[in-house]
Amino acid sequence: MQKTARDMILSLGVIMLAAGVMWLFIPHDDRAPDLKRVDYRVELLTARRAASYPVAAPEGLPSAWKATSVRFQGEESDAWHLGYHSPDGEYVAVEQSTQKPSTFIEEASQGARRTEVTEEIDGRTWRRYEGGRYDALVLQGTKGSTTVVTGTASFAQLTKMAAALKMA
Repeated sequence: MQKTARDMILSLGVIMLAAGVMWLFIPHDDRAPDLKRVDYRVELLTARRAASYPVAAPEGLPSAWKATSVRFQGEESDAWHLGYHSPDGEYVAVEQSTQKPSTFIEEASQGARRTEVTEEIDGRTWRRYEGGRYDALVLQGTKGSTTVVTGTASFAQLTKMAAALKMA
């Protein structure tokens, strides 16, 4: 039995028809999945009891800001993390730790570099760090801890988060 070009084209047509039918009937959604909002109150209370420094969390942010991740690791330099999805769809994180500042800032900001620009936010001086992936605002010296507000968001959004932080 010899296969001809005609037979191959017919086979390809049948395969394409089957693929088209499957594409029509199998649901497909190209939208990004909705991020689940997390309730971080219990972790925040735990961190505030256990940490050796005042733990930062935002108060008064509009509901468009969605908390998406939280963790406190007391065994690892009292490391506090609170991740948010900002109203413009970018990522913003609040990171705190008693780890060596240079190491912690490098890790939290994913390699962002220190600039000479500072911002006065609620009576505290924050230093800007700029990076390829993340930018950051850094506050050093809060009872032995370093606070980093970092993410893919603009400095305007990072500043909004830093202004909303209450440390207790």
